[in-house]
Amino acid sequence: MTTQDELRPTLTTEAGAPVADNQNTETAGVGGPALIQDQQLFEKLAHFNRERIPERVVHARGAAAYGTFTVTADVTPYTRAAFLSETGKQTEVFLRFSTVAGNLGSADAVRDPRGFAVKFYTEEGNYDLVGNNTPVFFIKDAVKFPDFIHTQKRDPYTGSQEADNVWDFWGLSPESTHQVTWLFGDRGIPASYRHMNGYGSHTFQWQNEAGEYFWVKYHFKTDQGIRNLSQDEANKLAGEDPDSHQRDLREAIERGEFPTWTVQVQIMPATDAAAYRFNPFDLTKVWPHADYPPVEIGRLELNRNPDNIFAEVEQSIFSPAHFVPGIGPSPDKMLQGRLFAYADAHRYRVGINADHLPVNRPHATEARTNSRDGHLYDGRHGRQKNYEPNSFGGPVQTGRPLWAATPVGGATGNHAAPTHAEDDDFVQAGNLYRLFSEDEKQRLIANLAGFIAKVSADREDIVERAIDNFRKADADYGQRLETAVRELRKQR
Repeated sequence: MTTQDELRPTLTTEAGAPVADNQNTETAGVGGPALIQDQQLFEKLAHFNRERIPERVVHARGAAAYGTFTVTADVTPYTRAAFLSETGKQTEVFLRFSTVAGNLGSADAVRDPRGFAVKFYTEEGNYDLVGNNTPVFFIKDAVKFPDFIHTQKRDPYTGSQEADNVWDFWGLSPESTHQVTWLFGDRGIPASYRHMNGYGSHTFQWQNEAGEYFWVKYHFKTDQGIRNLSQDEANKLAGEDPDSHQRDLREAIERGEFPTWTVQVQIMPATDAAAYRFNPFDLTKVWPHADYPPVEIGRLELNRNPDNIFAEVEQSIFSPAHFVPGIGPSPDKMLQGRLFAYADAHRYRVGINADHLPVNRPHATEARTNSRDGHLYDGRHGRQKNYEPNSFGGPVQTGRPLWAATPVGGATGNHAAPTHAEDDDFVQAGNLYRLFSEDEKQRLIANLAGFIAKVSADREDIVERAIDNFRKADADYGQRLETAVRELRKQR
């Protein structure tokens, strides 16, 4: 009779040789020392020691799923991107959610922005839209990003996140006031990845077939409804189920409850940008909807879980520099820095050929480059020449830029971003505060005061600077926060 074991495939070494015994190490006699000739032992241990790659410096903690993006409106007057070319057209996508500051083993239910990175596998190559669950960010220039992240990560001496560092930087960087108000409001801790919005956050360029170009901002509005956690609820959940958001996403898709988002864009004619009341390329600002109402362009659905977290989630890479014809960058100084930084991070973290991995390579077309060799190279190019131009039938350039050229002028230098009529660091933070209900304001004040109160007793200057930024946004905001912080610090 055939046993069940006889029907199963044979376990092999990495080289394909059958393994005789996977339970006992080969030794010099019973009870003797292990032999170096035990290939299975040393192959397994060597591989095990190398199973991890460096985690992402930011956005290390994440979950992802595959799905589809469906066009629901005609946007051809604004962009020539092929995947947006007709109503009803579908494109495969891969969406990775993440927290920003925590490491790979941190909890999901924490107060932190959430990454919202979408890879569109289009017929013209992959388009990566790498955003967050907030429409703004803490800083407006990429040169400050390493310093900002250092304040959010562990202090080099204490090994812990320090309130002194966080509020020292935010207090000295008043541009952060708007995003800090978002972060410590009700939406600072989403109940799940399914119950939050996503935003491209940056301003991007769209160009149509006629060569006209427009500035756009992306919004992904959750169809499940916004749901958030209070600080107490989050503290409890983070301790009981650190994987709460990842588990919720995976199990919802397994149940067939596929989460969806309505995709909208704000569209600004290029000629409006110079005179607009806010710098349209400032990542710390929004475009008020009264000025540029969001219009629906599509629907995004997630309907398939990854089969292997390491291969498909950990090794997935996203770069804001991955554009397709008809879509391009803007002068946003944070975006400009990310065009380099993200791709460079993946070259270091995953390897120079990370784009060849199944989750990262184009699904609806083929990548044709002259890059060869290096870690993970699989020899896919065969005998093809590795230079251009060549006379051996190699790939050639199109001669047509992916996006429109934009005018520039003036002398080179370390320039601050240009200011517009209503550009200051506080007006939009104040506007956001005044939109909150009284209950929302009370929770915001409590969340902020609880953290500011942790600043060291001998650093009142840090406390005062932090509070003063909120006072400049709104007098009531600052006064209530000052009162709450002083009361908490008395109790310490």
